Amino acid sequence: MGSLSVSANSSMAAERVVVISGKEVQRPVEILSATNDEFDFVTVEMKEKMDPKIFASSLRDSVSHWRQQGMKAVWLKLPIDLVNLVPAAVDEGFSYHHAEPDYLMLACWLSKTKQVLPSYATNRVHIGAFVMNDKREVLVVKESRGMFKRMDLWKFPTGFAEDGEDISEAAKREVKEETGIDSEFVEILAFGHRHKQFHGKSNLFFVCMLRPLSFDIQMEESALKEPELEEAMWMPLEEFGAQPLVKELEVLNYMYAICKAKVDEGYSGFSRLPVSRFLDDVRESSFYFNAKDMKSKSLGKDFAEYFAFAKDFPKGVVKFGAKDFAKSLAKSFLKSFPVASTFPCSVSLSILAIFLYCNWYQSL
Repeated sequence: MGSLSVSANSSMAAERVVVISGKEVQRPVEILSATNDEFDFVTVEMKEKMDPKIFASSLRDSVSHWRQQGMKAVWLKLPIDLVNLVPAAVDEGFSYHHAEPDYLMLACWLSKTKQVLPSYATNRVHIGAFVMNDKREVLVVKESRGMFKRMDLWKFPTGFAEDGEDISEAAKREVKEETGIDSEFVEILAFGHRHKQFHGKSNLFFVCMLRPLSFDIQMEESALKEPELEEAMWMPLEEFGAQPLVKELEVLNYMYAICKAKVDEGYSGFSRLPVSRFLDDVRESSFYFNAKDMKSKSLGKDFAEYFAFAKDFPKGVVKFGAKDFAKSLAKSFLKSFPVASTFPCSVSLSILAIFLYCNWYQSL
């Protein structure tokens, strides 16, 4: 069996030493085109068709090359029309990681250290929309089949967020698709987490409050998109809560109680604050927090303003360096919020660290 010899700056070509008629001969081999990331992971995205035998040879040489370079792992992305290459990849130590409608992702851990490949997404984002008009009526729908149909339940419009869709946008879209009602997002009132659901994945369910911008239900238009729905209407809030299943099913009872507390008792949920991504000034992410309780006369400002100030964090890191800018931001934090200075120093800095981490996490 031949050995692979590569130069330090080689990325596409290398040489294999093979034995022919008792003599060692160097022959060029093709290293698969790939990109490296900051975690020393290699990503190969196959786009052109290749003979499985040639692919197996190139993959074997490539893996040897990347292992010599100290790469930790290889991601192999195969489009659906190249699934014939899967057996060759599996023979070289690759295993399935995840699949999407148009591709299959395989992975191979190269390092001798503990395998730390991140798992694929394990949670689906599910929303329920609490929409109430000025007559104290809530927007409800009835399903045309399934468990809730058999139980004759009128429920909030619900649905799943699409890829890359924010919770607030998903809530507005679902309301529009199911009832034809335009709305604007107000806040997240509560959320739940259930496990071992669809295909064994977990489910994050967000109860969102929205304000209606229109009031005429148009089921004819929405029924084309949502054939599982039979009817929609505005129902008095107390009538919704009086439904037998709402009283009997604990999660529905809690949802009703929270929505009623929002209307009658000033319960405060989580408002949306647009924030910039950590190192991206173009795309926005969302940060949800209790804006009402973060307003304090003793602080002399709205906490949301401080969140906005954190948008400068990526620029400050680039300009001044992370250490110096972190010190500057910590001083600004204590100056803007004098109450923090009465805490032990470790507590104040912990609050700051958690906040910065949350802002950074949106970029993942």
